[in-house]
Amino acid sequence: MSLDAEVDDFLAKFIDISEDVKHNDKKDKIMPLGEGLRTFPKAAMWSIVLSTALVMEGYDTNLLNSMYAMPAFQKRYGKAVDPNDPDGAHQIPSNIQTTLSMCVNVGEILGLAVAGVVADRIGYRWTLIIALMFTTGFIFIVFFAQNVGMLIAGELLLGIPWGAFQTLTVSYASEVCPTVLRIYLTTYVNVCWVFGQLISSGVLKALVENDTNMAYRIPFGVQWVWPLPIMLGIFLAPESPWWLVRKGKFHEARVSIGRLLSENKYVTNKQMLTDAMINKMQLTITEERLKTNSESSFIDCFKGKDLRRTRIGAITWVVQNITGSALMGYSTYFYEQAGLSTSMAFTFSIIQYCLGIIGTFGSWFVSQKSGRFDSYFGGLIVNAVILLIVGGLGCSSNANASWGIGSLLLIYTFVYDLTIGPICYCLVAEIPSTKLRTKSIIISRNSYNIAGIIVAVITPYMLNPTAWNWGAKTGFFWAGFCIASAIWCWFDLPETKGKTFAELDLLFNEGVPARKFKTTEVDVFNADQLIGEMGKDGVKHIVIATEGAGPTV
Repeated sequence: MSLDAEVDDFLAKFIDISEDVKHNDKKDKIMPLGEGLRTFPKAAMWSIVLSTALVMEGYDTNLLNSMYAMPAFQKRYGKAVDPNDPDGAHQIPSNIQTTLSMCVNVGEILGLAVAGVVADRIGYRWTLIIALMFTTGFIFIVFFAQNVGMLIAGELLLGIPWGAFQTLTVSYASEVCPTVLRIYLTTYVNVCWVFGQLISSGVLKALVENDTNMAYRIPFGVQWVWPLPIMLGIFLAPESPWWLVRKGKFHEARVSIGRLLSENKYVTNKQMLTDAMINKMQLTITEERLKTNSESSFIDCFKGKDLRRTRIGAITWVVQNITGSALMGYSTYFYEQAGLSTSMAFTFSIIQYCLGIIGTFGSWFVSQKSGRFDSYFGGLIVNAVILLIVGGLGCSSNANASWGIGSLLLIYTFVYDLTIGPICYCLVAEIPSTKLRTKSIIISRNSYNIAGIIVAVITPYMLNPTAWNWGAKTGFFWAGFCIASAIWCWFDLPETKGKTFAELDLLFNEGVPARKFKTTEVDVFNADQLIGEMGKDGVKHIVIATEGAGPTV
């Protein structure tokens, strides 16, 4: 075959591939919910299995903060309020609360960095399984902790595997499902988080009257229930096909897609759909690599068009941490300091997390109607108003103000978990480029954790009666951040609802302003445009790589 004939052959094959991919991407975008559920029920199931690992993190982080209000824990690790009455009331000093809460975030920062490197080499599944193994061992440290130092060490070490849970579950959910299911499976992560908080509040409520060391050891020990069944579920799950294609493991990617798809009236030719999905992944990934002329690295997240995407993802997750969510994490302690009894404080916390779960399920319907941006932005505005009222009640000397504060915090939780809380997980998975998704999510979550360290430092001082003693007036502080965050959202946070990953890539590459994402239509996988951008060598590279995908299973 002559050189010209060979080039024409590559161009013809490339045009066929791009047209096939374009058709698949369009179908993915307009796929109804019913079709998505019937075609990808196993993808949804496996995503739910992996996301369940986050129940453990939600459980323990709430457990620790809630224990600050538990008399047995206060007496074991705290100091007497009146030094002359060692048998009287005790409090965990602000500096100890700060250290314990902060070391979890430090551990998660380390864990996220390690998880990114390990997952890139061995995949999502095995990284999560290894993280669960370490979790099982580290629970022994907090269960048998003899002093605050052991608690600090245990929480720091537990934070490392939790870092893996935070990022890989979100990445996996976004990569195994079609566009129509993305909002449900990524926000389900928030359900797991809140469900863990609810379980911990229920366990502590049951033990609040217990004055022995079992009052806090049993809640720590409950964490041994989850790792083994979750590990088994993850072991049986298929690996992310996007990760497999990035690693050139095309045969394994086909097997993975085959385990995620189900044949039905919408899928009459499973092999053809598998081919189209593999081609789309290969074309998207190869195009990104050719345009950046490099493999993915953390440095790439701060270069060119990806810098904007990294910034948006990071701030989106930081906002989740700096707009009053700390009051939910410290809710039991907050309720107690606001004037409620210890038992009633735990009851309010249980109601709070039930509302959080209901709110997260409600977010599925709200976001489908209004979109990601409207839900996120609207949640910030409503919660700013609620927090201002909470702060105002904190200035009141009325004995019934504490009930009003508690009730408003319940409403805040519902609104937060209807909007900001779950929508964040969807946004941080959609905003990054395919090549840098896991690394960008790691950077975003670490930005959240760094903000969490600052919040962990100041929150105990705000609430503790032996420190600043702001109490409910803390609402003014967080309301200010809600308002500032809403202003940022308006100018920088784009609407991603109904956009495929390929469309988002093009919108960011063309520098479309945030408020125009919703209305701007783009032509993805345009063969003529791609040929012009990549040249004949790039086209040849894609065709050869795609043809090297191996036989369909």
